[in-house]
Amino acid sequence: MRKLIAKKEVIFLVTVAAIFIILHSTPSMALRTQVLFMGYPKSALTTKIVDDKYHNEMNHIKFAELNAKAYTLTKPPIEKATQGELRNFLVRKYGFIYLAEYYGET
Repeated sequence: MRKLIAKKEVIFLVTVAAIFIILHSTPSMALRTQVLFMGYPKSALTTKIVDDKYHNEMNHIKFAELNAKAYTLTKPPIEKATQGELRNFLVRKYGFIYLAEYYGET
């Protein structure tokens, strides 16, 4: 009985880890996952992601240290509280995993 529970736990953990790796395997997938978890599923699926040339050129030294790159959403979601556009995101690379965070309008 104990081996069956342990086997199910291992299968569950491996499945969760595989899903996490798939959702963070590329910069665009990590960015779409972040937008989805922020509560904007339509934008996560429909927006196009383009290279944010302005921020990447202006902050190239800082981004090189962070192992990061800025991206812009072409059809950004509108934040409900402030009615601001969530347009710019920073995607950092950790090994073979990418993680995205909102960068703001700086």
